Amino acid sequence: MDLISLLIGLVAGAVIALAAYIVIRRSILKGKRDEIIEKAEVEAEKIKNERILQAKEKYLSLKSEHEKMVNESNARIHDAENRVKQKENTLNQKMGEADRKNRELDAQKAALKAREDEYDRLRDQAIRQIEEVAGMTAQEAKTQLMEQMKAEARTEAQAYINDCIDEARLNAAKEAKRIVINTIQRTATETAIENAVTTFPIENDEIKGRIIGREGRNIRALEAATGVEIVVDDTPDAILLSAFDPVRREVARLALHQLVVDGRIHPARIEEVVTKVSKQLEEEILETGKRTCIDLGIHGLSMELVRLIGRMKYRSSYGQNLLQHSREVANICAIMASELGLNPKIAKRAGLLHDIGKVSEEEPDLPHALLGMKLAEQYKEKPEICNAIGAHHEETEMTSLYAPLVLVGDAISGARPGARREVIESYIKRLRGMENLAGAYPGVTKAYAIQAGRELRVIVGAEQVSDHDAEVLSGEIAKKIQDEMTYPGQVKITVIRETRSVAYAK
Repeated sequence: MDLISLLIGLVAGAVIALAAYIVIRRSILKGKRDEIIEKAEVEAEKIKNERILQAKEKYLSLKSEHEKMVNESNARIHDAENRVKQKENTLNQKMGEADRKNRELDAQKAALKAREDEYDRLRDQAIRQIEEVAGMTAQEAKTQLMEQMKAEARTEAQAYINDCIDEARLNAAKEAKRIVINTIQRTATETAIENAVTTFPIENDEIKGRIIGREGRNIRALEAATGVEIVVDDTPDAILLSAFDPVRREVARLALHQLVVDGRIHPARIEEVVTKVSKQLEEEILETGKRTCIDLGIHGLSMELVRLIGRMKYRSSYGQNLLQHSREVANICAIMASELGLNPKIAKRAGLLHDIGKVSEEEPDLPHALLGMKLAEQYKEKPEICNAIGAHHEETEMTSLYAPLVLVGDAISGARPGARREVIESYIKRLRGMENLAGAYPGVTKAYAIQAGRELRVIVGAEQVSDHDAEVLSGEIAKKIQDEMTYPGQVKITVIRETRSVAYAK
């Protein structure tokens, strides 16, 4: 019993002690909480004061900046207002000046109108007086005066033309040979496009692939080695070689032929074949030049000139082979020189060399005639030959009779039937244009272009056109053709005044 009482007492003491500890602990925690809360309130108050202070400083700063911006804006607005006021003042001044000038101008217009009215009155009065004295109206007098002036002008013009013709006839004897030579010249061909493409035939499309090569390396190597554009398209059994230099095209054609026959087509082989073909072609060109000189009996030419003559074989001019053309010109010049008592060898030499400027690789900016003359001088040709080469297109003065010989020989070789290509549509259009031009004149009944456009025959009515008017008409048509049309050589205008007498037997 005592033990139980003791245990109960111990437990009760422990409970009481625990309760006391809890009470004491709560009081301690409450004190710390109050202390923490107090410190937090103090700290919060301090932070609040600092934030308020910072806000006040920021507010003052922003206010200062805003006031500064407002002041600057006010200043700019004030300056703008001042400028606007100045412009308004200036504009008001100009408007006042303009109003003043307008008033002055109106006054001047009124005065001018009054003077015009007075002038019209005086002019009408003067015209009436003149008409009373002359016995005809002003329009009748004007028409009569114009008709008289036209008749006088036509008469004087025709007299001047007749004087010029008479003077030319008197001086014709001094220039007889040259006139005879120049009258031989007849050209009626249009300018044709030179051939700049060579077609290379192939057996099948498999060869096209071999020529192109893997990723196009073979065709690029061939184009780089020859300087020729190789066009491989859908054209069956053909490849196009395009270049303005015919020698390059020939090198490319021969090289392609050897490569296709050999079957080995690769960049290294291409370069080897092109080099070999180029050398062979140069030898062939030189041999062609030598053979041409031997055939024509021309000796002592520089080897460079001989090489240029050989290059003519691969050059065309207006669709005509240049070497064949030069040989023809040489022979024509020799024949004409013999007929005129000149040296046929010199004429033949000049005729053969007259187009060497077309195959030269130097100074392409010069006309081919002047370039050929320069080359001939460089290789010590005679002065008359050099002048004949340079003057065969009248680009320099002719100093000997060999120059017009070469000019005429060149024209004859180019104008012979079949020598050069001609665009038929352009040719027909030009002839029809001549006929229409002549037919537009009053009194013309028919007009015909004959002799390939070298002569235009115009038929006029005898009732509308007199003999004198026919002479004037031929000159007017010739001048209009010369001013408005493009044509080779010269055009002869023949005006035919036709008189018909008709009677009937019944």
